[in-house]
Amino acid sequence: MGGAVSAGEDNDELIDNLKEAQYIRSELVECAFRAIDRADYYLEEFRDSAYKDLAWRHGNIHLSAPCIYSEVMEALDLQPGLSFLNLGSGTGYLSTMVGLILGPFGVNHGVELHADVIEYAYQKLDCFIKTSDSFDRFEFCEPSFVIGNCLEIAPESRQYDRVYCGAGVQREHEDYMKNLLKVGGILVLPLEEKLTKITRTGYNSWDTKKIIAVSFAPLVLPKHRENGKPRVVSLPSMFEVRSLQDLARISIRQTLKKSVSGPWPLPRRAGSRSRSRIKQKREHRDSTLLTNRYVFMSRLIPGPMDDNNNQSGTDDEEEDCRGVCEREEDEAEEDEDGRRKEGRVLLIETPVNILREKILTLPLPEPLKMYLLYYREK
Repeated sequence: MGGAVSAGEDNDELIDNLKEAQYIRSELVECAFRAIDRADYYLEEFRDSAYKDLAWRHGNIHLSAPCIYSEVMEALDLQPGLSFLNLGSGTGYLSTMVGLILGPFGVNHGVELHADVIEYAYQKLDCFIKTSDSFDRFEFCEPSFVIGNCLEIAPESRQYDRVYCGAGVQREHEDYMKNLLKVGGILVLPLEEKLTKITRTGYNSWDTKKIIAVSFAPLVLPKHRENGKPRVVSLPSMFEVRSLQDLARISIRQTLKKSVSGPWPLPRRAGSRSRSRIKQKREHRDSTLLTNRYVFMSRLIPGPMDDNNNQSGTDDEEEDCRGVCEREEDEAEEDEDGRRKEGRVLLIETPVNILREKILTLPLPEPLKMYLLYYREK
């Protein structure tokens, strides 16, 4: 499923294309998508395919197409402090983007069928927390994943504000999914080949909206155990009591962010779009120059009917073509100078991790600074 938008050269260009095609419509969702490079969730040998609008699968590891994730994120209508349940959480890519919006006081849970995929998701999550500058640009709600079949969740589990299911659901399981939702909550799922948004408007009332046609692998049905008893999936605690130390860290980081003058820059690699425009201009220039040289050379080669009577006309055309080529070469040199200057500007505009710099300048012991930085590597 996918292929609705053109492939990008990098993550930012992919997001530009999704915006242009109206799959990404809100600034909040755009910021979350730009903050996390989709390629980071691919195996290294498949990274070249990361910026195509296509689903990807390798063994049990799976990512939906970017256009699908865009529609899901927009339909969930996420807000800070909400609780979110991801059924079929996979690599954790979607859960991590959701966590950037939920903030430190939200709830972010996932259920995944395969143990190797949960291990993969935690590896990617650990890498994001330790190495990504985007972590410091947001207040993050770290996801928690449990292994099990999402159709075997304990009946006494609490309900959630937002629920997403990443596998095809048939009508017989629709009510089961709805019961995971609080009143006022939103459920997004592929229901009989349609990505569907269901809002719980009352205890027994629902509002249903079809979004787009999709094709998902169906839910895996639970296997019967030998003793006949159902296997129960226990979700993480909904209301975990935060330590005073942890709350103090959140408060200090929020205060430092507010002290920064002006808005934080959008998490975007500087100049990615400019590079694309420069590349297009260079290709157009090279094409024009090549065409003019071809015309110039073809006019120098005498045709079968040429004789000395038209020699003077050929000389004039030769001078004209030489002038064109010289002008094109002058423009090429000017364009090259412009690219060098723009390259220096792009280098200067490389974003700085403002929060990290401020924490490192505080008159505090080094262990406390590292705690405020979540022991993150630079």
